[in-house]
Amino acid sequence: MKLITTIVRPEKLPEVKAALFRAGITGITLSRVSGHGGEHEILSQYRGTTLVMEFHEKVKIEMVCSEAFVEACITAILSSARTGEVGDGKIFVQPIEQVIRIRTGERNNEALTAVNAAEVQRAALEAAE
Repeated sequence: MKLITTIVRPEKLPEVKAALFRAGITGITLSRVSGHGGEHEILSQYRGTTLVMEFHEKVKIEMVCSEAFVEACITAILSSARTGEVGDGKIFVQPIEQVIRIRTGERNNEALTAVNAAEVQRAALEAAE
């Protein structure tokens, strides 16, 4: 099992989410974050004062996948989040020792399968057509 964390542009979120659902990744956590990577600072004027915008708004998506879904997840993110410009984001892949579903006590891969995974995948495929 792997924890896949990706940081992407906010405007790419709908495309990334749809690509992940089509790839069978249905359990995701989203966070709005700010960060600074290779992007240039933005200078703007506000009431006669120059402001330096060092940090850019991003979306952080986290998901835990069984080994069979890791490459599909990475491919889905790459194909849907890339613009070719500086600031497209990063993907981080880390090992996970154990996952436990609190409601049922299921562990590891059994705990990763979403209850409504088939419905989510079907809806994502219909929306893409």
